[in-house]
Amino acid sequence: MNAQEEQEQHEQRQQPEQQEQERRPQARRQEGGGDAAARRRDRDERGRARNARPRDGLGRPLPYGAPGVARQPEGVSRTPDASLAEAQRLLDAGMPFHAHEVLEDAWKSAPENERELWRGLAQLAVGLTHAARGNAPGGAALLCRGAAAIAPYAADPPHGIDVAGLTAWADELAGRLTGSPEGREPARPVAAAETAPRLRARR
Repeated sequence: MNAQEEQEQHEQRQQPEQQEQERRPQARRQEGGGDAAARRRDRDERGRARNARPRDGLGRPLPYGAPGVARQPEGVSRTPDASLAEAQRLLDAGMPFHAHEVLEDAWKSAPENERELWRGLAQLAVGLTHAARGNAPGGAALLCRGAAAIAPYAADPPHGIDVAGLTAWADELAGRLTGSPEGREPARPVAAAETAPRLRARR
């Protein structure tokens, strides 16, 4: 299961089926079958399943028809340098969900010996997404998973990726989210832009 599928499964669990069932008849009455059209849009141009609901800046789904933030195009072929630059731009803008989409494209097209590295980077971005949404357990779990995936590359990191720095960042943020003494209040959502890591060491 990839990082995007994990994200969408989590969102689906948060949306009660009853609420969806109650919404559909009203949508049909008001739009003359518009809900069926919306379901047809939930596939990309290649016919693959992809949630077409608009999303906010942290990737949270909004009602159909609401203004949202455009998602990253899927399946874009980029060089490693371009992938890292675009993902960093999105992280700095407080859009880790969108950064994860860029990193996931890089993971899918990476050579076999780098696939776990790019997969781990995508998981770190999803972990930050959950932390910014206030889902501390989910954020910590993905941060730890991503850190474990990239750690084997620390001795000779490709493309100038700051594996040691990213691992330390993920460990610190995961500890902040869940490593609290008993009685402490639940972790609050973090500020995505202010908490964003550097994918490469500053030169």
